[in-house]
Amino acid sequence: MSAPTGVATVTQGAEPTEPGTGGGGGRASRRRSYSFSRMSGKEMAIRYVLLVVVLLITIGPFLWQLSTSLKSPTEDVYTATPRFLPESPTLTNYSAVAETIPVWSYALNSIIVAVLVVGGNVIGATCAGYALARLEWKGRKLVFGLLLATLILPGEATIIAQYVTVRSMGLADTLLGVALPGMIGMLNVLLMRVAFAAIPEELEMSAKIDGANAWQRLRYIGLPSVRGMLSVICIFAFIGAWDDFLWPLIVLTDPQNYTLTVGLQYLSGAFTLNPRVIAAGTMIAFIPIAVLFAVLQRFFFKGVEEGAVKG
Repeated sequence: MSAPTGVATVTQGAEPTEPGTGGGGGRASRRRSYSFSRMSGKEMAIRYVLLVVVLLITIGPFLWQLSTSLKSPTEDVYTATPRFLPESPTLTNYSAVAETIPVWSYALNSIIVAVLVVGGNVIGATCAGYALARLEWKGRKLVFGLLLATLILPGEATIIAQYVTVRSMGLADTLLGVALPGMIGMLNVLLMRVAFAAIPEELEMSAKIDGANAWQRLRYIGLPSVRGMLSVICIFAFIGAWDDFLWPLIVLTDPQNYTLTVGLQYLSGAFTLNPRVIAAGTMIAFIPIAVLFAVLQRFFFKGVEEGAVKG
């Protein structure tokens, strides 16, 4: 039986073609996409050169500080041609730091402040983020808008009000007064809200049908799904509390309560002409951050992916 006039027929086994392509449009587009995804040798070389430049900019100062902290007192660090590798590596600069300032006491104070800040952000940001993402309550959008508005304010704009508040609470010159303003960060609340919002709605609905309340849904559904984002918050909160210099300098007056970043300023006065000891103190302050990131890096990158991809 012949096909009706004006109706196109397609032979079995043949691919349909688009008008004007001559039958090779699909293969040509595949060839073009394949050639576009391929990288030439020149492009590959440019990419690696840029990576090396970025690596030198980011890692170079750290490696130079490490090298300076290991140089002996007889080695000149101000030579016209800088030497990266120490001629005779030594750890005497690190012992000099401990002899000059109570570095371990200052480090303990910094750890206490960092633990308070991390704990406050984990608990506070988790509860606030879950309430903004999953709970229905009056004024939720208004509160969320106010939280976003606080992100545009620089820290220096509210530092006077923070100090007056801390002093009125009787927490001036205390480690709790240093940690209190940073125990709940608005950016961390926003990150947790995004992480909780990425959880499928069906899980929440099924838990509600089974009779689970808000705390049970947070514990058994929410928290297991946002462990990566919690690691990101822990790292950011720890680094922010550990490296903070201005706020502890304002709040603390007793040298026994100084954090490590504030206490290291004595090195620049006692060893003005000895940058080796200053570099050693800098490395002592950097080591805990490196250890924390090395331990949590797997969860850190997982949390970044959770915040970037919804679902």
